[in-house]
Amino acid sequence: MTSYPQLWTSLLTAPSAAIRTVLPSPLPAEEYRVISPETYRYLLNQPSVCEDKKPFLVFMVPVAPLEAAAREAIRKTWGAPRQDTLTLFYVGLPEEGQGSRSQKELEEESRKHADIIQMNFQDSYQNLTIKTMMMMNWLATHCPNVSYAMKVDADIFVNVFYLMRRLGGSPRQSFITGSVIWDGKPRRDINSKWHVSEELYPEDSFPPYVSGAGYVFSADLAARISWASRFVRMIPLEDVYVGLCLRVLGVRPVYSRSLLFLRNLFQIQNLEYDRCTFNKLLIANGFNPSQLLHSWQDFSQGHSSC
Repeated sequence: MTSYPQLWTSLLTAPSAAIRTVLPSPLPAEEYRVISPETYRYLLNQPSVCEDKKPFLVFMVPVAPLEAAAREAIRKTWGAPRQDTLTLFYVGLPEEGQGSRSQKELEEESRKHADIIQMNFQDSYQNLTIKTMMMMNWLATHCPNVSYAMKVDADIFVNVFYLMRRLGGSPRQSFITGSVIWDGKPRRDINSKWHVSEELYPEDSFPPYVSGAGYVFSADLAARISWASRFVRMIPLEDVYVGLCLRVLGVRPVYSRSLLFLRNLFQIQNLEYDRCTFNKLLIANGFNPSQLLHSWQDFSQGHSSC
């Protein structure tokens, strides 16, 4: 079995180098209300889940209400119950509303699995930033003693075995790692899915941020990012928004790569499944539920032979 360096590496001299910053003015109350968790209420919640279990790592999966197949595939693969991990799914309201059949099915699924957390904002791409702040606030409130959390999308393959090994020697504070985007710029094309107007964000570039496909952070950052959101105007790019909050905190994300292969361990490009290639990665992108189930069966049984 191949061993890999237990290191997170940065493109900077120091992996957790701080960004010197001047604290901006707090948002006006009406602007902060959009992003504030206090604006919304829980429809489904699991407030005592970290009292019943003391996880080392919490997987936080933002997912649409109708994506039941994705949730079930994750429960049977990398998100399956383990002694040291916990997997939770975060949703907003289905398009049809709170009284819909979709909502009733979600409530039934929640009763069966006790792993769904829902607040009463509309579940949409434009509201992913609200959902992300909901996740941060929930973790800080209900799982304050967890060591790490991973925000990870529902179409991601997670090599939980490698991830747990690497986290064993990682920083416990002010630590966030993933696929770091260092040169992001706002797109001004109004037809772009990622359009950000100059009025909303007048700067010409974004601070360093981690791709929202999947990133890992020390759990202390959940409360700190929630606090920082009081100073950051909401934009509909959730991963960039987290980066803007990190800038307020003076925390720089850490690039994650293998020193042996100089490979980005958070692979956000679609990659055809190969057991031993995936054994050297932390995540891979673009898996539908059936692909995830099929690949995981082979990977979980054979990865140790690579």
